[in-house]
Formats: sequence, C-alpha cells, structure tokens
Amino acid sequence: MRLSDFDFNLPETLIATRPVEPRSAARLLLAAGDTIADRSVVDLPGILRPGDRLVLNDTKVIPARLFGHRDRVGPDGTTSARIEATLLAPQPDASWRALVKPLKKLRDGEIIHFSEELNAECIGRADGQAVLRFNLTGDAFDVALAAAGQMPLPPYIATQRPADARDKSDYQTIWARNSGAVAAPTASLHFDAPLMQALADMGVAISFVTLHVGAGTFLPVKVDDIRDHKMHSEWGQVTRQAASEIAKTRAAGGRIIPVGTTALRLIESAARSGKIAPWEGETDIFITPGFKFAVTDALMTNFHLPRSTLMMLVAALMGPERIHTIYEHAVAQDYRFFSYGDASLLIPEKY
Repeated sequence: MRLSDFDFNLPETLIATRPVEPRSAARLLLAAGDTIADRSVVDLPGILRPGDRLVLNDTKVIPARLFGHRDRVGPDGTTSARIEATLLAPQPDASWRALVKPLKKLRDGEIIHFSEELNAECIGRADGQAVLRFNLTGDAFDVALAAAGQMPLPPYIATQRPADARDKSDYQTIWARNSGAVAAPTASLHFDAPLMQALADMGVAISFVTLHVGAGTFLPVKVDDIRDHKMHSEWGQVTRQAASEIAKTRAAGGRIIPVGTTALRLIESAARSGKIAPWEGETDIFITPGFKFAVTDALMTNFHLPRSTLMMLVAALMGPERIHTIYEHAVAQDYRFFSYGDASLLIPEKY
C-alpha cells in the first residue's frame, strides 16, 4: 500500500491543545461493525460487557524536555548558546540518548547547564542524536529532572504553546507508575477514578502492561511504499500475571480491548506465536492492513495523524475503507484530534 492511502483532510481547528475536564467527559466515537454512534467516554460502562478485559499501559512520562545553555571559552572570551534537549532513552552506562537543538553547534566534552543542580556532558553524537552523561544519577537525578524538566508535549501542541504546570498532570494517566516514557499513552488520559470504579462494578476486568512510549511515535513516514518504512523500537513488558489474565479472559469468551495503540502493539508482540505469553524486550512491530491479530478484539484509541503508522494500525484493525469512513464522520462531527483530543472505540465485529 502507498502512504497516500492513509491520508485525509484535517482542519487545524480540530487539533486539541488542552484536554476536556473531567477526563471522562471527552467524546467517544463508537464504531462497531458497520455502525457509527456518537457517545461519551463516560458511557463506557453501558457499552462494554461484563467479562471484557481492558489492557492498560502503566508507563509514566518523565519531564524529558530540558532547556539550558553551554558556555565555550575562546580567544575572544566566553560565548554562551541556548540548548534544548529531549531525553529519549537511558543507556546501560546511565547516560541518555537525546535529541539536541542545535546539535551541530555542540561539541563532544562540552557541558550543558540545565539548572544549578543539573548538568550534562555531551559524550557522543550519532544518527542525529547526542549522548548525554548527567552529573546526577538515581533518585537525585529524578528529583533534579522533575524540577528542571518540562513534559514533552507532542510537536503539534508544542508549536502552539509551551508546556506548563497543568501538563504535568494532564499528560499523565492516573495509574502511571513505571517511569520511562517520553510520550503519553493518550487514550488512557480519558480515564478517571469514578469511571474506573463504574467499570469494575459492572464486571470489566483490567490488566496492566508496560510500554515506554518513545519520541519515535511522532516520526513522519517518509517513504511512499509503506513496506520500506523502518519502525522505531520501544521497550515493553507483559508480565506472567498479565499474560495469564488475558489468556483466561479469552478462554472464557471475554473480549480483549487494549486502551491505546501502545498497549495493542505490546500484546500483539507478546502473541506472535498465536497465543499470549510473558514477554520483555524491544519491539518494533509494524502493524499494517493484512496483519493477523492474535489477541486483540477491539481498540480504544484517540484520533491519529494523517499518513502516520498509527493510521495504518487502525486501518489494519477496521479495514482501510472503513477507517476512512470513520474519520470522515469524526471530522464532520467536529471531534477533537490527537493527544488531548477525543477517543474512538473500534470494534471490528457488529456490536
């Protein structure tokens, strides 16, 4: 298939830059079989069935965007330059891979000062990224990063406004616990405590998995033939407990409904044998039309960027023609798009 097969016209006015309050007040497009209905996230207890199992990503977004400066001593004195860094992933030696702007002006060995407590040495550059070694590690690093860093909002929000204190809660799920993501599992941002209780009361079960969402989720696809696209990799884990819960639900006839494409990609990575199993490692699974889903029965997800790998994923689940119909409806009905936008519940079989 061609990249243009996953394009659609999206008015810029539909891109959300703030979430609605409360979280569960967001709109929900319910697409089941060949039907479409306009609902709200708070309606989920009346839409799902007792015995269904939601799979949630419990990754925690770190305040990965840092602003600082580097000082350079030359024959004409000391010059200072502003540096922006977005942390991507920790390395085995406790350094971090990072996107740095402007990378070309940064030299190996130079120190970037982010705050009075936090600085980092550039110890290498490759593939458009820098490797930074911070002066702090462990809990001290976490505390300093929390004070100096900002939430790494997606580019389509960050170009409209800077991150602020409100984003530190808005851009985090209520169950986030395993630090490591530089982007949120955004479909899960719609859940609040009252909704979780209502789902539990009517018999919907929950399993937690972990996928540390990377900045690669926002990378554009630059090839026309999608088979030539190289997917970014992300670390994830499906515990023995989660795998067992999912398997038992399927055996009992319940539906497995990942909340977000990150949870879906992870459980399908753990089920490449055809059955879910405990799994840990880096996944670069690329889900496109023709993919055979092993454990996923439905998906709750936000609305995705045109020409993106996530559009390809939802097209794989619902069918390319069907997903275009769904997105045309969403645009016509003024659904809010992307990370802080509304949600959809995609059920391939008739509800």
